[in-house]
Amino acid sequence: MRRLYARFATDLAARLWMQRGRLALWLPVAMAGGNAAYFTLSCEPGMGWVMFLAMVALLGAGLVRWRGDLLRVRIGAGLSCAAVCGFLAAWVAAHHAAPFPDLPHRATHMRGQIIAVEDVAAPDGGTRRRVDLAHVRLLDGVDIGMPPMRRMIRLRLRDGDMQTLSPGMWITVRALLRPPMPPDLPGGYDAQRRAWFAGIGGSARALDVAVMTAGTAGAWSVRLGRVRARIAQRVMDVLPDQRGAMAVTLLTGGSGGLSARTRADFADSGLAHLLAVAGLHIGIVMGLGIAVVRFVLALSERASLWWPCRQVAAVAGLVLGCGYVLLTGAHLPAQRGLVMAAVATLAILTGRRVLSLRSLALAMGGMLLLEPGEMLELPMQMSAAAVMALVAGFEVCAVPLRLLRDGEYAWQRMIGRVGHLSLASLLAGLACLPVGMAHFADVGAWFVLANLIAVPLAALWIMPCAMGALVLMPVGLDSLALVPMGWGNAVVIWLAHHVAAWPGAHVGVPQMPMWGLGLYFAGLCWLCLWTRPTWRICGVMPIAIAMVTPWMVRAPDVIIPAQGRMLAVVDGPRLLVAPKGHVDSFVLRDWVRVLDRRVVIVDDDMTTPDGRLTCQAGMCVLARGGHRIMMRLRDGTAAASCAGMDGVVILSGALRAVGQGACTDVTPVDYLTLWRSGAQALYLTSHHGVVVRSDRQVRGARPWVMGPGQHGTPNLPMAQAE
Repeated sequence: MRRLYARFATDLAARLWMQRGRLALWLPVAMAGGNAAYFTLSCEPGMGWVMFLAMVALLGAGLVRWRGDLLRVRIGAGLSCAAVCGFLAAWVAAHHAAPFPDLPHRATHMRGQIIAVEDVAAPDGGTRRRVDLAHVRLLDGVDIGMPPMRRMIRLRLRDGDMQTLSPGMWITVRALLRPPMPPDLPGGYDAQRRAWFAGIGGSARALDVAVMTAGTAGAWSVRLGRVRARIAQRVMDVLPDQRGAMAVTLLTGGSGGLSARTRADFADSGLAHLLAVAGLHIGIVMGLGIAVVRFVLALSERASLWWPCRQVAAVAGLVLGCGYVLLTGAHLPAQRGLVMAAVATLAILTGRRVLSLRSLALAMGGMLLLEPGEMLELPMQMSAAAVMALVAGFEVCAVPLRLLRDGEYAWQRMIGRVGHLSLASLLAGLACLPVGMAHFADVGAWFVLANLIAVPLAALWIMPCAMGALVLMPVGLDSLALVPMGWGNAVVIWLAHHVAAWPGAHVGVPQMPMWGLGLYFAGLCWLCLWTRPTWRICGVMPIAIAMVTPWMVRAPDVIIPAQGRMLAVVDGPRLLVAPKGHVDSFVLRDWVRVLDRRVVIVDDDMTTPDGRLTCQAGMCVLARGGHRIMMRLRDGTAAASCAGMDGVVILSGALRAVGQGACTDVTPVDYLTLWRSGAQALYLTSHHGVVVRSDRQVRGARPWVMGPGQHGTPNLPMAQAE
């Protein structure tokens, strides 16, 4: 047995040594694992654990430096050091952020400086204006004279308030403020975590028309905001419809002019990435810039012979990409795309491969250190999955594609070009499909066909016309480029509309759990990062298991949000929601997205066909698995006895309102439970009775989890020394 183990270890070491060029690719994977380990904790690690992990990281780095020639040291110490660095980066980012402010629960006057302006689509099909405010001060009551908040406030202006806004201006308005809201069900999307790492302190809704005053700070941002506004106005003058709204999105990053139907069609057809300025758009813009600069330099014999034209064009393309990112608002997806572009430019300058898994590993490692909170968000996951699948897929298919592109006959070359585009759409779409299942809880069947037409059209027609319009706009000839751009936009919008209407374009599925998404990324990394086919094929198994995890998670029997104004009972393919008249549409959409159920509003007097749910006069009783739950839906309901019940849910009033005596032995969920523990999910099991899972149990005690009642830290100055 010992001899067999020694032979196995020797053989494995030999095979790993043959893959030593790929071992560095696993460092960002280990960093992501350490990052994920931090976010899965139920409480913050103590300072002793942090110091211990810092020593482990230093020891691992020292071992790699001292005995890096040994394979086991390189793998063990290197991966351990990377994982610890990912954990510590997340810990530092979480504790470096400012605490959530304690916002008033009444209307108050506020004043802040505009740092961003965005037009967002309204549910009624119109547009609303939203501004991000920094240095916010509250001007009423005890908040008078307090220091400005350290976090942004997102303010939604009144629908009729269409004043000219630009970054740098100061705004004073009477508004209703609210903190970032907790998840609507345990294990749901954590908006508080997102706001914590994004520097957002809460949202506000303007009650009056805002009062604007000029600002002097941030002159460059003010000018840039005015440039965006002029570009958007000029585009809408030439293309005053959805074609113009799409052009404004591509040129300025503002997507408020897009209608709800257009957004839904692009999402259902798999073309939503065309409306979000990110790596695709930056790559097209930089490619156009590189091509133009190379063409201009080729006109000069001296430059062609003596200048490093390729490197000069690459730097010029990167500068153009930076300008485009600033013009479109420098959103986080665009910033990540720019980081990848900078790594690709560095590869050109140093004579390395432009597109490789090493460049992806370098970029992802840097982003995990600088923005660890983004690892759990959709854009970074989409980018990592798509780029990794594209690079690895084209590595495998490089030889047959090259033979087709260099074929003797025209039909071979045509098949090679079409196959290249089709393979790119297929690889990126399939890699992002599980990520969409985890965040959007749906899948689409026609994304490959839609992208096969739309992406080449955007690269070869729409974006070149967009860049031409920017060049011609100062001399007033931009319509020469905007009108052809509108033709291309019309084709893409028509394509999105028709593909979204096909059967199977939008198929809802239960939401993939986060552990299933982690399993998928582990399998995808194993599939893409090795070169041996026999090793790669082992990554298919975790991917296959991850794809069925949405159906492996049991749905709760009863769900109550933290607000406590409504509840839902999961009844097979239906979601029975009550009480009528108190349904929150936002919460309901979130439940439907996660659970993939059809909504039915429960009447005051209703009984399901199987008799398990009975409602009468605002009181419902659910019986499953030999256990029963009583649910009180409205105020004024007559008192009832808890005898024979295993659980009691009270949406209004206290536990004593439903009866005394037998209620001492039941599992209660009332307004105090919701105030203290957040959203609740109840499971009725035959062996364990009523099992309650709360939002506080799932998220634990973390810096971004607000206390009972969603109160933050009072915005008070430090006390004077005695």
